[in-house]
Amino acid sequence: MRFNYIKISIKGRILKNMAKKLTPEQQKWVKTRDELISEIERLGFPAELGYECAKNLGGIKAMERMMAYLRYVKPGKAELVVDEMLAICSEINAWREKKASEEANEAYNEWLNCNNREC
Repeated sequence: MRFNYIKISIKGRILKNMAKKLTPEQQKWVKTRDELISEIERLGFPAELGYECAKNLGGIKAMERMMAYLRYVKPGKAELVVDEMLAICSEINAWREKKASEEANEAYNEWLNCNNREC
């Protein structure tokens, strides 16, 4: 059994050291998180900001979108980084709500059609 050791180091201090078997998807998430933290550090911001952004964004695609913003815009203030992170999170939540609404509407329409035909 192969174990991957995750060490989250912020300013030289180890916050967590846990041995855990990671799935390929989890490994990709950890790699993307580390890349996001590196991008944020490259712009001169603390690693803690990158770690919190990754934690709030949650998904790989959201973190990749954040990295694209950082590379393209190169924001000079932490407020701009946080603002973009919140905008991405807001858009993801709106998309989820839209999908849930569409599913509920589809189920309701199916129920209406079934009652009209007495399925």
